[in-house]
Amino acid sequence: MKLNDLTAVPGSRKAPKRLGRGIGSGQGKTAGKGHKGQKARSGGSIRPGFEGGQMPLQRRIPKRGFVNIFAKEIQTVNIGALEKFENGAAVDTKALTDAGIVKGSGDGIKILGNGKLTKQLTVKANAFSASAKEKIEAAGGKAEVI
Repeated sequence: MKLNDLTAVPGSRKAPKRLGRGIGSGQGKTAGKGHKGQKARSGGSIRPGFEGGQMPLQRRIPKRGFVNIFAKEIQTVNIGALEKFENGAAVDTKALTDAGIVKGSGDGIKILGNGKLTKQLTVKANAFSASAKEKIEAAGGKAEVI
């Protein structure tokens, strides 16, 4: 087979609509745009959210609250989720991501104390709650702040 032997599968290439080419084409005269109006004109597209000059919904609805654009996105992990790991394992950001416990580290990982921990783990994270640190050390592990 050569490049000049290649052909498209029948029906895969559809001819474009030929607008404004006579009454017999079915797309003649107004070319599928109807009669007059903004959408019939050239360049007659309106941007999303435009309501013909009426105050748009986005601007009519009251705005509430405050969004801090400098806020840090801290991922939280409960102690109970660390039971997945084997005894004596080192748990860090990569291990938590590989295990599917967190999706990317964001701006850091904080370990919280909800649940029980029975395994001896070395946990490396950006922050620990007091109860989480206590439970890790009670199980014979280490809580290391990165």
